Amino acid sequence: MTKSLASRLLATARHHPHLVAVVDGDRRIDYTGLAARVKGFAGFLHAQGFAAGERIAVVLPNSIEAVVACYGSWLAGCVAVPLNAQARGRELGAWLRHSGATLLVHETDNTEIALALAEAGVTLQHLVVGAGEKCADGISWQDAVGSAPVASAAHVFQPVATILYTSGTTGSPKGVTLTHANVVANTDAIVEYLELTRADSALSVLPFYYSYGASVLHTHLAVGARLVLQPNLVFPDVVVEAMARERVTGFPGVASMFSLLLDRVSLADHDLSALRYMTQAGGAMAPALIRRLRNAIPHARLFVMYGQTEATARLAWLPPERLDDKPGSAGKAIRGVSIEVRDDAGDSVPAGTPGEVWVRGPNVMAGYWKDPAATALVLRDGWLRTGDMGHLDGEGYLTLDGRRSDMIKTGAHRVHPLDVEEVLFELPGVVDAAVVGVDEPTLGQVVKVFIVAAGDPPLDADLVRAHCRRRLAAYKVPRHVEFVATLPRTASGKVRRALLTKSAPVQELQ
Repeated sequence: MTKSLASRLLATARHHPHLVAVVDGDRRIDYTGLAARVKGFAGFLHAQGFAAGERIAVVLPNSIEAVVACYGSWLAGCVAVPLNAQARGRELGAWLRHSGATLLVHETDNTEIALALAEAGVTLQHLVVGAGEKCADGISWQDAVGSAPVASAAHVFQPVATILYTSGTTGSPKGVTLTHANVVANTDAIVEYLELTRADSALSVLPFYYSYGASVLHTHLAVGARLVLQPNLVFPDVVVEAMARERVTGFPGVASMFSLLLDRVSLADHDLSALRYMTQAGGAMAPALIRRLRNAIPHARLFVMYGQTEATARLAWLPPERLDDKPGSAGKAIRGVSIEVRDDAGDSVPAGTPGEVWVRGPNVMAGYWKDPAATALVLRDGWLRTGDMGHLDGEGYLTLDGRRSDMIKTGAHRVHPLDVEEVLFELPGVVDAAVVGVDEPTLGQVVKVFIVAAGDPPLDADLVRAHCRRRLAAYKVPRHVEFVATLPRTASGKVRRALLTKSAPVQELQ
């Protein structure tokens, strides 16, 4: 039987009761306090008649309450469904209806909840988190977590742990169904290569409803480590101050986060000597940005990683000592995972040959919730078709070439956006960048770049194109350059290219 992460949390509370588990603003909770609340919430669910397998929708920002709701749901044998607390009512409603949730946990001041319920067309029991607030049957959050505790192992008999809705999905909701076995396998593999122990602590701004953020939470609680929560990177100096004050040993982020920190904060002015490691996932990180980060914080090991929500979180990792001799690589398979590159017929191709990335392992999802047709498209004989293009080298290290759907077809050529983006990040003053193909009558498509710029003197389109001409083939040089304040990104940090291609009509910049 799979030992769930909820069981591990209770064991940590028994063996190391006074270790701090979560730091949430000015609140701190140790493993004893966290375990007590988790058992109380599980007791509340049992007392209210929620059966094993029922879905508990958690619409909360990263917080102690969000952790309790997830682990308490697991302890009661229920399925945790973490949802984006900043989502609009229409999207929330679609997720609630699709998941079939029977309990909704949300904050007092979330004005989108009423709209979400109207959109969903369902009646749910509420548990409202907020001072003095009551849920529908008169039980407050504090009363719920103070219920008679339950230390049940019901989750062992209920295989499904969580449903994660993939970010940036259009059309019908796509809920990735992950089992306890999936979550435990991925957690153990990540703990192994990061060498996490209870002496570690990480500061995270990554939301729990996103697989990367969930993995940071689960890996640290699994070993009795400490997780320091920060709401966002709106004020990057505040985040770095917290990293120094809390003496964190780890910082997980996506490429755009690291770029923001490097451009907006003087890292040398802060004591980050405790920082042992940094992790990066959620999309490619340009080699130029990797070099800047390593130069800024040379003592911290940087782990470049690759994964998908459909594989719980992580599929591959690049050992920090291979960053120099494997530039641009997404790394090697994590323990228990097999990676193959296959052609359009589904046949494995030799090393160095590009194709679609297929993966297999104990972390691969059970399927998409209530969507057997979509599941059948990506799961084949135990293998997951990732939709990512890439190639393996002779040592089994994977290099990604972008999403199949992101390919730009210009004349007789094919351009991967990553090829151009890596060059753009070499240019001083480029804070963020994204590349898309836009329609053009003669060539079919041409390359357009969107750039978030900083610095003095400011960048201009001619300078950008001149830099690209020196580094790229002519057909990859951007025909159009547009400067923007921000790029639309999913919660995982991936650029929403579809929104960029639907932006205002393109105008040639001379």
